[in-house]
Amino acid sequence: MSDNITAHLEKRLGRIHARQRLGIENDHEQRVFGGGLNFFHIENWYSVHSFIRISLQLTGLYWRGHRNAARIVIRHNDIGLSGLPEAFRGYTILQISDLHVDTNEDAVHRLIEILRDLDYDACVLTGDYRGKTYGPIDETLDGMARVRTYLKDPIYGVLGNHDTIRMLPGLEEMGIRMLLNESARVQRQGSCIHFSGIDDAHYYRVDNMEKAASGVPQEEISILLSHTPEIYRHAAHSNFDLLLGGHTHGGQICLPGGIPITLDASLPRHMGSGPWEYQGMSGYTSVGIGTSVVTVRLNCLPEITLHHLYPR
Repeated sequence: MSDNITAHLEKRLGRIHARQRLGIENDHEQRVFGGGLNFFHIENWYSVHSFIRISLQLTGLYWRGHRNAARIVIRHNDIGLSGLPEAFRGYTILQISDLHVDTNEDAVHRLIEILRDLDYDACVLTGDYRGKTYGPIDETLDGMARVRTYLKDPIYGVLGNHDTIRMLPGLEEMGIRMLLNESARVQRQGSCIHFSGIDDAHYYRVDNMEKAASGVPQEEISILLSHTPEIYRHAAHSNFDLLLGGHTHGGQICLPGGIPITLDASLPRHMGSGPWEYQGMSGYTSVGIGTSVVTVRLNCLPEITLHHLYPR
C-alpha cells in the first residue's frame, strides 16, 4: 500500500484505527480458521466451493439456484419507533446489503433496473461490496460506481468482512458517507434523527460502538448500521433504537420455507433474516443481493428493503 493512502486513512480514521485495520488485513484476510466471531470462515476455503458447486449440479439444483441469484425482490418493512418526531413520519430508508458486485453481473444489472423507479429519503449500504476477502479492488470500485449512479442522496455506508479499508477513499469520492465508528445527523423541520455506523465487527473486530454513539443525544432517535447483526446485544444496551445489518445472506441456500442450513453468524436463527426485536430495539437483517461461495440462491431470493418509519 502506498504511503499516500496510509497517510490518508490515518488522517481520516485516526492512526490507531487505520493501523489496526490494515495490520489485521495483511495478517489474516485469507484465513480459513481462527479470528473473528466465527472460528471457521468457509468463504476462504476455495476447494470447498467447487465441491458445493458440483454437488448442486449433480442434484439438478444448480441452474435453478443460479437464476434465482438475480431475481431481486423489493421488501417493505414498517417500523414503529417510540419518540420518532412527527416530521419523520413515513421517512423511508432504502437498505442494500452484501452486493458482492464483482461476482454476479446479472444481479447488478437487475438492481440498476429496479433503482431507476424507487422513491426513498435515504439509502444505507450495510457492507460486503467485494466478492473475495482479499486481492485487487478496482473491479469492486467500478461496480460500486455503476450502482452509485442510480442512488439518491444521502447515502450512508459501512464496511463488511469482505471489504478492505483501502476501498474507503474510492467509496467516499463517489459521495457515499462512510460511517466507521461515526454518526451523521439528519434534520427535518427542526427535528432530527441520527445514523451511526461501525466498522466490521464479524471478522476484523475494529468496531467501536461507544465512539459511534458519542454525540448522539439519548432522547433522539438513533439508527445503527452494522454489517453483522451479531452485535445486537451491545447495540440494544447502547440505546440504539434500530439496527440495520446483513452478512448472513439469510442462509443463501435454504430448505423449503426459507429455513437456513447455515447462517455463518453467531446469533439466534430468528435474527438471521427479516425484522426482529430485542430489549426494545427494532432490528432488520437483510438477506442481501450478492452471493458467497457459489452464485446460487435456493429458497432465499436476493432483496433490497424499503424501511418506512412511523411514531410508535
